[in-house]
Amino acid sequence: MPLLSLKNISKRFGSTPAVIDVSLDVERGEFFGLLGPSGCGKTTTLRMIAGLEKPDATSVKSTTHIQNATGTTASYETEKPVTGTIAFEGRDITNLPAERRGFGMVFQNYALFPHLNVFENVAFGLRARHKPTPEIRERVKGALELVQLPGYEKRRVDELSGGQQQRVAIARAIAIEPALLLFDEPLSNLDVTLREETRGELRELVGRLGLTAVYVTHDQEEAFALCDRISVMVGGRILQTGRPRELYEHPAQLPVGRFLGRNNLIRVMRLSSSKSELGEFKTLDGGHTIRIPMNDQNLGPPTQPGQPCILAIRPEHVLIRNADEKLENALPATVREINFAGATSSIKLDASGLLLEALALDADGLSAGDQRMVVLPPERISLLKE
Repeated sequence: MPLLSLKNISKRFGSTPAVIDVSLDVERGEFFGLLGPSGCGKTTTLRMIAGLEKPDATSVKSTTHIQNATGTTASYETEKPVTGTIAFEGRDITNLPAERRGFGMVFQNYALFPHLNVFENVAFGLRARHKPTPEIRERVKGALELVQLPGYEKRRVDELSGGQQQRVAIARAIAIEPALLLFDEPLSNLDVTLREETRGELRELVGRLGLTAVYVTHDQEEAFALCDRISVMVGGRILQTGRPRELYEHPAQLPVGRFLGRNNLIRVMRLSSSKSELGEFKTLDGGHTIRIPMNDQNLGPPTQPGQPCILAIRPEHVLIRNADEKLENALPATVREINFAGATSSIKLDASGLLLEALALDADGLSAGDQRMVVLPPERISLLKE
């Protein structure tokens, strides 16, 4: 049984849908991510988990058939209001007040009290729970040690750096020994170097304490580094859930492929039957034939021969070979542009009108205008739903 379970929850603000029929499960001890662009509904989902927002009731239509005295059947359509549910440890908490859920939350702006020192900020939740003073002292001390801020009890909040304030916010959240930790983009206000350093510490801390966390972010690199599993949200809906590598290498839908990093998106027409073990596709640009295995990762939409669809392959998986090599999905191409970017170089190629990008660690020996074969390894290609 999952620790946290959301079933068909929705939320509107006025006429604007923010969250649409979202369902997900979070396992005990898991670091779970909600990843998506700004305005996709991930923070609203987190606030419903926290109890700061309530899911809306939605109407479900049902038809009742009644046979009358003459033997004819009359049908009546009715609407029944149904609310999605949030369950924790198998118990329905949809209408439970936030203060009774026992969850810790770290906000984007940390939500620290500027008029209180570090000790009182961390102790705030404990005092609200009427814990005895000796226990408060012990828990505050322990929480500050866990976030590597021992001895900071008397410091003023405005004397701390952004990274230190973020750690105080985490200490306040873990001091109450929460059953679940909720993070709403807690690193977005930090500079790049500090953000990378802090996320490593955060991941290590949550793992060491054996906590379960739900983490909201728009930063895919951050989500990949922190989370065991991730749900990708776009337009208020969850489009795909999986482990970071699975999502990155095998996006199931076009919006996921577009959102998660750079992708070569190739418009094609299906040539083979949907029952074929080897899928055969013709590119709309260039007229090339591309073949890919139709395994569980690549079932894609149930398209028939002649229907258009989208293939995706990451630039780092595109290979550049000499023209005399014979390989599967090898297309003759011209090198159009080479852009040096430090550790890698981005190479733009034109395969008879099909424009592709490859990433290479070493672009020595390549020049604009060179004729090469651009190879799309079949096992690296994903078939996407529109």
